[in-house]
Amino acid sequence: MPRTIPLFAAMAAMAAVIVLSNVLVQYPLSGAVAGIALGDILTWGAFTFPIAFLVTDLANRLFGPAKARLVVLVGFAVAVALSVAFATPRIAIASGTAFLLAQMLDVQLFARMTRGGRQIAWWQPPALSSVIGSVFDTALFFSIAFATAFTPLLGFGDAFATEAAPLFGVLPVEAPRWVSWALGDLAVKLLAIPVLLFPYRFVVLATGRAVPPAAAA
Repeated sequence: MPRTIPLFAAMAAMAAVIVLSNVLVQYPLSGAVAGIALGDILTWGAFTFPIAFLVTDLANRLFGPAKARLVVLVGFAVAVALSVAFATPRIAIASGTAFLLAQMLDVQLFARMTRGGRQIAWWQPPALSSVIGSVFDTALFFSIAFATAFTPLLGFGDAFATEAAPLFGVLPVEAPRWVSWALGDLAVKLLAIPVLLFPYRFVVLATGRAVPPAAAA
């Protein structure tokens, strides 16, 4: 199989994940668990976005950091263009900014941990880079997308997201709903990381085409 085919597949997967997440982040979960209103802590986008880090880390491992950055850039450009049609401009700006910076950070951290043939466990680069990237992405995205401080500049304020509510829907401390969404979103991302290590390992072993760590930096 030509090497460009899986590279293009990675680009397409990246764009699809971001567009889907941009739409789903606008829809809080319904229902309650143990008295906790899920709509106060989670949106559906929390369950799809972690796949973006899987795509980036696989591209980094299979093709090297230079190609991984290309996957990020192409996915970013396509996703932002499509997001304008499927989400508000503010969501598109927030998603694009957070995505680009967090994914580039992920690529850099992954490359540093694997550079020079360092003897580390196979799971450490994808796990650690994804943890740091996820924290960075969550903080940037939810602040830009919903915080009232950005509304005069970006418009498209969301009254429901900025309305004060008990943190996580149950705690006595109140905060804008988007803060609970951000914390819930981050929790899902962090929980998804060990789960996504299984497909990461499977794909790397199945392809047998992993670039040596020091290559293509």
